[in-house]
Amino acid sequence: MAYATTDLALGTKAPDFALLDTVTGKLFSLRDVAGGKATVVMFICNHCPYVLHVLDKVVDVARDYQQRGVGFVAISANDVATQPQDGPEQMKALATEHAFPFPYLYDQTQQVARTYQAVCTPEFFVFDANLKLAYHGQFDDARPKSDTPVTGQDLTQALDALIQGKQPSGEQQPAVGCGIKWKYPY
Repeated sequence: MAYATTDLALGTKAPDFALLDTVTGKLFSLRDVAGGKATVVMFICNHCPYVLHVLDKVVDVARDYQQRGVGFVAISANDVATQPQDGPEQMKALATEHAFPFPYLYDQTQQVARTYQAVCTPEFFVFDANLKLAYHGQFDDARPKSDTPVTGQDLTQALDALIQGKQPSGEQQPAVGCGIKWKYPY
């Protein structure tokens, strides 16, 4: 079942976090991943077909925009009791297989996802140089089993605007994907 994101007010300050990278075992905070021009915090997971459909292009976009002063981080918050394929070892394998150029952090308590009000994967939060929310939504219009090409257009348009010192358009399409698998009770 596909879920769509909720509205988080533009201008919201990026919540800090301290989470372990599944590849290196290093603890990362928001400050560690922030870019000088913008910062992308994305909620993804291993099993979601929506994530897998865009993942290679996400990696390409990250590589390109990191060279332009944009920081990237991916976070998985799924309950591994119900989704064991989203556990830290499997996250490490996926990150290694796709040569992630960004940390892939595990939100074991799901507190970071709740603080960001994340609801689905993939879901993208873009913060400006002052770590204020400038974009929240989809990667692009591509969906599994559709003919729409994966371009990353929505995300890259927001990043291009920020790099040029402008604000992204206020018309933003919500992310659509698999709902985050929450632990119960919460």
